[in-house]
Amino acid sequence: MKSSGMALVLFACAVFCVLIGCRREDRILQQTPPDNVTLDTVQVSGLNPGANPLPAQSVPNMYQESAYAVSEGQRLYEQYNCVGCHAHGGGGMGPALMDDQWIYGSEPANIFATIMQGRPNGMPSFRNRIPEFQVWEIAAYVRSMSGLLPKDVSPSRTDEMNVKPSEASTPRQAPTGITGAPGARK
Repeated sequence: MKSSGMALVLFACAVFCVLIGCRREDRILQQTPPDNVTLDTVQVSGLNPGANPLPAQSVPNMYQESAYAVSEGQRLYEQYNCVGCHAHGGGGMGPALMDDQWIYGSEPANIFATIMQGRPNGMPSFRNRIPEFQVWEIAAYVRSMSGLLPKDVSPSRTDEMNVKPSEASTPRQAPTGITGAPGARK
């Protein structure tokens, strides 16, 4: 009788642990995008008036912390034909996205501004063509390509990519480049 009561307690503890452990994240399918104010305050170069650097942006991390949002960004990256210029992150007509070289900054707000506003010499503006929440998902996926996101939210590599390990296996790299760079551009 005593052993059956102990088995029941152990079974209840196991069920409780499974129920708690299986909830990794909330999947919000229609996420509300952050405010549009980040478009006009993103620092895109090291130049600014005065000697003081611009304050850091406060962009919510809900897209970078969600495996669902990052995998949606991967799907959208293919569907909006980002692969046409950037290949699968290795570069082509556009710059590579899977290395540590960032021309306009590696922060989510910088990538968002690049997609929405475009950049000289090739990057078109996608403002009013792609919904903002999808741009944030694409920006999160682009950051995962160079290992800037945690491994548990980074998607696995698609079948056509055999050149580089998957985003989940990419070692964390410190971004370099013109803005926000810990080191000089190579």
